[in-house]
Amino acid sequence: MGRVRRAAQGGPGPGGGPGVLGIQRPGLFFLPDLPSAPFVPRDAQRHDVELLESSFPAILRDFGAVSWDFSGTTPLPRGWSPPLAPGCYQLLLYQAGRCQPSNCRRCPGAYRALRGLRSFMSANTFGNAGFSVLLPGARLEGRCGPTNARVRCHLGVKIPPGCELVVGGEPQCWAEGHCLLVDDSFLHTVAHNGTPEDGPRVVFIVDLWHPNVAGAERQALDFVFAPDP
Repeated sequence: MGRVRRAAQGGPGPGGGPGVLGIQRPGLFFLPDLPSAPFVPRDAQRHDVELLESSFPAILRDFGAVSWDFSGTTPLPRGWSPPLAPGCYQLLLYQAGRCQPSNCRRCPGAYRALRGLRSFMSANTFGNAGFSVLLPGARLEGRCGPTNARVRCHLGVKIPPGCELVVGGEPQCWAEGHCLLVDDSFLHTVAHNGTPEDGPRVVFIVDLWHPNVAGAERQALDFVFAPDP
């Protein structure tokens, strides 16, 4: 609990102080003394990784049920968020720690998987879960997540050629039916360099607790960063 108190009192961020430029720059909350690496070993969250991967067929079916043509020529379908950037869409089952009941009902397999996870940040404003879609030619350039207390799990749903993920200067590839664990407080870039014929890149994203955040610290941070009522 000592590091939570230090963080709450405005202790130094990565690199020795707030605002110091570097490849890890969480935007809202930095928990000190956490082991940091752009990609986290799968074994660090083995239960949740294995559960999500075993749920892949159901999650793929759910995406098929809520998918659309993503052409931008038709009104945004129910449940889909306005694009984060051109060609970047999300359908969230949990947004900032709040369940989105309509989307959960439309995606029963994905919702069932989320309910079985041990480390999902389901009661914290840093916790999100849902489908992330990137169209050919789209790019999310150089951004950092809000905190190093979470690990963002990417389950590959549809991964065409030409897609790339670079976190902290380290490139990685998604694979359909498999999870990547990403510390998104590191500077990261996502791009789909494929052709329109390749179709969209789709991943199912779940925010998990960093494996080195203790249970008492999770409870304290859930209190501090409780979702809006």
